[in-house]
Amino acid sequence: MGANHSRDELESSDSDTENQEETEQERYDTPEKSFSEHRPKTPSSLDEVEAKLKALKLKYPSTTTLQSGNPNLKNAVKLYLHIGGNTPKAKWVTSEKLTSYSFFKTSKIDNNVDEDEDDESESESEGEGWWVLKVSNKIKAKVADCMQMKTFKDQRRVDFVATGVWAMKFFTDEDYAVFVGKYKDCMFENTYGFEANEANQIKVYGKDFLGWANPEKADDSMWEDAEDSFFKSPKSATPIRGHQDLREEFEEAANGGIQSLALGALDNSFLVGESGIQVVKNFAHGVQGKGVYVNFGGGSGNPKSNFSSGHPTPKKALLMRAETNMLLMSPVNEGNPHSTGLHHLDIETGKIVTQWRFEKDGTDITMRDIANDSKGAQLDPSGSTFLGLDDNRLCRWDMRDRNGIVQDLATSDGPVLNWAQGHQFSRGTNFQCFASTGDGSIVVGSLDGKIRLYSSNSMRLAKTAFPGLGSPITHVDVTYDGKWILGTTDTYIILICTLFTDKDGKTKTGFSGRMGNRIAAPRLLKLTPLDSHLAGINNKFRNAQFSWVTENGKQERHLVATVGKFSVIWNFQQVKDGSHECYHNQEGLKSCYCYKIVLKDDSIVDSRFMHDKFAVCDSPEAPLVIATPMKVSSFSMSTRR
Repeated sequence: MGANHSRDELESSDSDTENQEETEQERYDTPEKSFSEHRPKTPSSLDEVEAKLKALKLKYPSTTTLQSGNPNLKNAVKLYLHIGGNTPKAKWVTSEKLTSYSFFKTSKIDNNVDEDEDDESESESEGEGWWVLKVSNKIKAKVADCMQMKTFKDQRRVDFVATGVWAMKFFTDEDYAVFVGKYKDCMFENTYGFEANEANQIKVYGKDFLGWANPEKADDSMWEDAEDSFFKSPKSATPIRGHQDLREEFEEAANGGIQSLALGALDNSFLVGESGIQVVKNFAHGVQGKGVYVNFGGGSGNPKSNFSSGHPTPKKALLMRAETNMLLMSPVNEGNPHSTGLHHLDIETGKIVTQWRFEKDGTDITMRDIANDSKGAQLDPSGSTFLGLDDNRLCRWDMRDRNGIVQDLATSDGPVLNWAQGHQFSRGTNFQCFASTGDGSIVVGSLDGKIRLYSSNSMRLAKTAFPGLGSPITHVDVTYDGKWILGTTDTYIILICTLFTDKDGKTKTGFSGRMGNRIAAPRLLKLTPLDSHLAGINNKFRNAQFSWVTENGKQERHLVATVGKFSVIWNFQQVKDGSHECYHNQEGLKSCYCYKIVLKDDSIVDSRFMHDKFAVCDSPEAPLVIATPMKVSSFSMSTRR
């Protein structure tokens, strides 16, 4: 899936012999009739045939006319529909040999296209509402990322999703260019609420980030430099191998209702479920059950020692202190991501030690997310601090009191975490998610799509703030060295290079200083329109992350994300390669469609690569672990010989 380019090829019926094509309606809507019902009567002579044809005054379009479209038809295109899903019979069929498209504005989108609508009045409407693309009388869709528009400049073709999967072919290069330009303008206006012009692009992106609006003019040298350093790294763990397959190694049934996955870099990993935590053993080929289960229910005389049944299932589990302790964060209630505190689990005893409260200046506050101080902090046996994030808060919590002494949890009545460092912003940041680098720098994603970079020394002022592309950031990850950031949105993943050259000619990351105006345009990871459609109604990207490295000089090798029942894997070096075939003949930001898909029978909770130490000599990557609500599976990256 995904990497199979043959699925992008339209049928050979797109030839000059148009009269041999079957349209979609002819193939599927017309009832079959017997040959005898339509058998013509044999004429008495050829002269009679010629006379009848002349009387009919038939006009046949030339091949040239069919190729160039109807000169009297505005915005002429040829429309295809993909049928058969992902079955062996899947193919493109011609829906309409000649039709037209239009863009218009409306405040109400009705997918039931009215055949009697006046296209001329709609095509350049400047009314209130959103820009909508209409094609023939079959398609009417709001211009948005969920259309998953994919361009093929060399074929004068665009593919997109609108209930089904469609393709439009244009008759001239000019027709194609006009459509793509208008589509981009409509997308910009629908996303930001402004007309697409240079002044508004500066308003949205800022002068330093205009390369994001016009990627063809952006500086890509940092991507090229990064590719060079990737190959030159003397400490790179394993050589790159061209042909990699996924081989399933283990499948382990869970005790039920997996909600989150906490991978360990040492002996164990943990499946957090509805009623407890299942411990699994880490191996070089994945994870397997260990037969140990920590129950959230009763079992101890101390009411504080067990998870309260009044709390929803934990949605976040954070390993600490050489993976002997775990912090569990539950939302206030289902559907609310905020939490008022944490449960502290001692893994060695299998008991909830206490419940911490979030408090600042004597007032209870909430947190949306928690994270380790740095990429490898969970391996520190003495760690007592961790990071916290809320809509307008970024902070560091300390489990010691203000004098640096570990609190006596046995006698404390609801111990309070110490706000050790941080900032409470007045308004408007709308933080959603965050992650830390190997040195403790922090990347934060926001509801407006912005991605902010904070150094390890300050949480008040971001060193760099990347503009949003219009979609909320739901999850972020960053490489150990801080050079690359992954931001997850519902419909795409954005990969950002943080490298820049300062005024002294030194190469730095955006965590350590202002990047100036030589900022590389990001790259996007997307599903093809067909795969996006096949992913089903729950086809939103979730939890995109790099493979797991916690050592300087080692490079993350793969990217993985979850989309419904799909676990989608990209080769990191391939994504960075500017000459990669995916980037040929594209319009706008470079988008990579070369990936592998693992399909499960149930919606996937999380997909993550194990720590780099579990990579073995015959594999270029540590195993991939995929958790669904009822089971966890492990896959190894094998190399075809």
